[in-house]
Order: sequence, then C-alpha cells, then structure tokens
Amino acid sequence: MFIYILIASLVGSVCALIGGVVLLWKENLARKASLFLLSFAVGALLGAAFFDLLPEASEELQGEALFLFPLIGIIAAYLFERFLFWHHCHDLENCPRRVMSGTVLLGDAVHNFIDGLVIALSFAISIPVGIAATLAVFFHEVPQEIADFGVLLHAGYSKKKVFFYNLATALTTPVGAILGYFTLPFIHSALPQLAAFAAGLFIYIAIADLLPELHRETRTRGLVHILFMLLGLAALRLVGIL
Repeated sequence: MFIYILIASLVGSVCALIGGVVLLWKENLARKASLFLLSFAVGALLGAAFFDLLPEASEELQGEALFLFPLIGIIAAYLFERFLFWHHCHDLENCPRRVMSGTVLLGDAVHNFIDGLVIALSFAISIPVGIAATLAVFFHEVPQEIADFGVLLHAGYSKKKVFFYNLATALTTPVGAILGYFTLPFIHSALPQLAAFAAGLFIYIAIADLLPELHRETRTRGLVHILFMLLGLAALRLVGIL
C-alpha cells in the first residue's frame, strides 16, 4: 500500500509539471505572454478555492467554521507577505513581485500537501478510489502549475529558478502522502480545515496580489485579460466536473 501511495503522489504532482515545462521551452514567448498567464492564474486560483477546496471543506464544516478557516488563511497570507517584505526587501522596485511570487509558492505548497493527504486517505479506502483521486489531483494540478509558472516568469525569475521552485512545491504532495499514510487515524478529521485554510490563501493571492498587478501593468486589451481569467475559472471547473 505504501509504495502505491508514494508512486501515485509523484504522478499526481511532479508529472503535472509537464504543462509548465512545455511553457518554459518557449521562455521568451512565455515572458511576453506572462500578463495573460497572470490573468489565467487569477481565474485558476479562484476556481481552485471556490470549485474545489471550499466545496470539499463544506462537506464537514458547518456554520461559522466554514468561514473562519478561509479567514485565517487570508490573514496568514498577509502576515507571511509582511514578513517577507520586512526582512527581504532591499530592492523596492522589484521586491513586491518577489513577495507576491513567494505567497503563490506558499499557497501552492499547502494545496499540494493537502493533495498528498487526500491520495493517502483514498488508497486507504481502496486501490480504485486511490487511482481516481490520483487522476483528479493530476488533472487539476496541470492548469494550476501552468498558472504558477506564468506568475514566476512575470516576477522575473530565471527559467531554472521557475522550474526548481515549482518542483519544490510539487514535492510537498509526496510529503503529505507519506505523512498521511503514517497518521491516517489522526489527520482525517483535519482535512476540511486544511482545505478551507488553503482556499483563504488562494483567495488572498488572487485578489490582493495578482489583480492589483494586472491593474498596474495592463492598460489595453482588458477584454482579453477577462477572457483569460474566465479560461482559468473554466479549466478548474471542468476538471472538477470530470
């Protein structure tokens, strides 16, 4: 069972980087399109929060709890950004983008960690359920990773750093899967809270970081950017339906 969980978590996360890797093959083109990828990321993050994480959390959380943990996630993302700004910002012109990208990576790491827990719990039910969960993780991670690659490219990171940072966050999925395997009796009840917390992180990143960046950078083609946001939302919604 353990080896199934480990392989499935690697397939669901690391293999999902393929979309971003394809993007990096055309790095110059990708950098030119980074604002459109940023718009796509807004839709993808909001789609992950409202079509995936919050509905999952609502199956167990009721009343105030369903709103409390996203709120904690939003506040945690803000405090994380303030910490990065206070301690790591020496270049005031470029630092806001680096702070933004750091928050994106934090949100992705938390999300991937939860995916690993879900894979472990699914295989504990049965192998077919585990396979289905792995496929679901893979297909919703592909558009998410493309969006993350676009955000980091827009922030000015090199191709190697973009790949390395996304690989590092992808590896939190097997970490979550391994932890989930050894702590199955204890962590099952905490998954709804973790999902709601991650939703708060994603909502903050989309609303507080990415949308203001789009307002600052985009002065033309507003309709095209709205279209890319809707594509991000549609991609996550379609994956959820499938």
